[in-house]
Amino acid sequence: MTDLALTMACGPYDRMEALRYGAVCPQGVDLRYLAIQDPTEIFGRMLRHQEFDLAEMSCSRYLSLRGRPDYPFIALPVFPSKLFRHGFIFVNTEAGIQGPKDLEGKKVGVPTYSQTAAVWIRGILQSEYGVDLDRIHWYEGPIDIPGHQDLAAGRPDKKISIREIPEGQTLSEMLESGELHAMIGARAPGCLGTTDRIQRLFPNYRELERQYYSDTGIFPIMHTVVMREEVHQANPWVAQSMYKAMVESKKMCLSEMKFTGAMRYTLPWLYDDLDEIDEVFGGDPWPYGVEANRKNLETLQQYLIDQGFANEARPLEDLFTPIVGAGT
Repeated sequence: MTDLALTMACGPYDRMEALRYGAVCPQGVDLRYLAIQDPTEIFGRMLRHQEFDLAEMSCSRYLSLRGRPDYPFIALPVFPSKLFRHGFIFVNTEAGIQGPKDLEGKKVGVPTYSQTAAVWIRGILQSEYGVDLDRIHWYEGPIDIPGHQDLAAGRPDKKISIREIPEGQTLSEMLESGELHAMIGARAPGCLGTTDRIQRLFPNYRELERQYYSDTGIFPIMHTVVMREEVHQANPWVAQSMYKAMVESKKMCLSEMKFTGAMRYTLPWLYDDLDEIDEVFGGDPWPYGVEANRKNLETLQQYLIDQGFANEARPLEDLFTPIVGAGT
């Protein structure tokens, strides 16, 4: 029997490398892996034209839209992108922002208000530091390249102070000039490191992020992997096959990274970092499966509700394909 030909678009991640180069092959699937660096390109091509059979997808976008009757995707409980976000709050030091509460009343830029990174940052500011998000004036726009805007996933269903920055300007330029007082988002602005006026709100972000994980058990999920619903309905076995292959690919990545004969990555203290990963995460900071990520996903769902992107929390089991033996 001929294997089913499927196309998957995802970032060039080390944890997906074995899939990309064929070292791991999903059973029954002839997989073509398209490695695309910019996640927003993947999201846009999948959402607008359904160009791929499987694709990396914004987790907040997915959780917000999955309940719609016309939404054409179902997610696998695989999370290719995770990132702590305390280090992605940038301030102009002349704005008088000494701590999180000082963001209230200020002009804060964000590339796309609905992006998962921004949802997490706002949720953490509100829940961990008591910031009143409704008192912040939000400005949406491109970070460094005029006219290059991240895919907008819609505005929240609540009244907030949000407007677009003037055409031809960027968040980075406006932050550096003082027109914006702060910026949050998935990427650092180009002005960071070019002037002492632009700093992180939390210079000791690694320490705070480690404490956040110790307190909450959350390593924030950014993206999941979705499959076209019609592919899933016609071939329900594909989800299990792809899930097992992605788990195997991740295991291979972690094993190869720990090889001490020669460093695989250009990180001078890689092995010290790996020791820390073992200490903090028990060896695998990237578990897949619903149960292993339940608190993570439930917290993101609650942030989406709090911020007006969703009306109610849905059972996670209804949002992801069922997987036998998930949790690896």
